[in-house]
Amino acid sequence: MRPIFSSLLFCLAALPALGHAGEKTVYGLNEYARLGDLDLEVAAKLDTGAKTASLSARDIKRFKRNGESWVRFYLAIDAAHKHPIERPLARISKIKRRASDYDPDQGKAYTNRPVIELNICMGQALRTIEVNLTDRSAFQFPLLIGSEALKHFDALVDPSLKYAAGKPACATEAPKVE
Repeated sequence: MRPIFSSLLFCLAALPALGHAGEKTVYGLNEYARLGDLDLEVAAKLDTGAKTASLSARDIKRFKRNGESWVRFYLAIDAAHKHPIERPLARISKIKRRASDYDPDQGKAYTNRPVIELNICMGQALRTIEVNLTDRSAFQFPLLIGSEALKHFDALVDPSLKYAAGKPACATEAPKVE
């Protein structure tokens, strides 16, 4: 009788975890993402091994506006994006360089990247997330969504799937996630 009782207790203890998993959305390795602030849809790579989200940008310049730090950049997605984009600077992030990107003459194992807040829609979920700006034109996907942003989306990533959430279909305003 004792083993049955222990098994029953184990199952009851596991129920909250199962309920929590049921609230999460399953996304594929790649998803369509609408950059709400920029009125643009791009293909994104979901990367649980990366901490932050990165958007492909070029000619990134920091400047001051009314005493506040801002950043001006161009999307490095294709030739169609010829107009500068300006956003308030949320912070500067230190990103660890890959071994192939490390320059021993510079002696720095990291690079500083400007970070902005951006409304991103995947499937039916719209969230405001932090995105660092870097030139990703050498990569297949102009947007990489890392683990911090995936937490805000309550995401489960199934790498055997692609575009599981379908085309973005969100409301117009993202809830602020702290």
